[in-house]
Amino acid sequence: MDKIKNSGHKALVIVEDFGLLIIALATVIAMGFEIVAMFNAMKVTLADLLLLFIYLEVLAMVGIYLKSGKLPVRIPLYITIVALARYMILDMKNLDTLRMLGLAGAVFILAISILAIRYGHTTFPYDKDDS
Repeated sequence: MDKIKNSGHKALVIVEDFGLLIIALATVIAMGFEIVAMFNAMKVTLADLLLLFIYLEVLAMVGIYLKSGKLPVRIPLYITIVALARYMILDMKNLDTLRMLGLAGAVFILAISILAIRYGHTTFPYDKDDS
């Protein structure tokens, strides 16, 4: 039974690593397309930079997961904040006051969530033996 369990675990790890490789490759390809688009337009906008930043955060998240085997919850929250900021910048002219306040409130809630998670990790750290 343990042999089957270990084989199943190894198979899942291989599939997981393959999925992470696909995510990393797709992210690098998307970055390349964005860079080519900036060169073709012969200008770099703040929205372009924020999109590249999102791609870098995704790559960092994959790297951390491959290195440690753990996914910090804060990284997707950072990516979400940058994505909301990018959305606000791109659609600024079409946003009414209520929607702008809603987006700002969402960013605020995400920031408070990050602070709470960080406080929890520093105040109540995991034991070394915990997986």
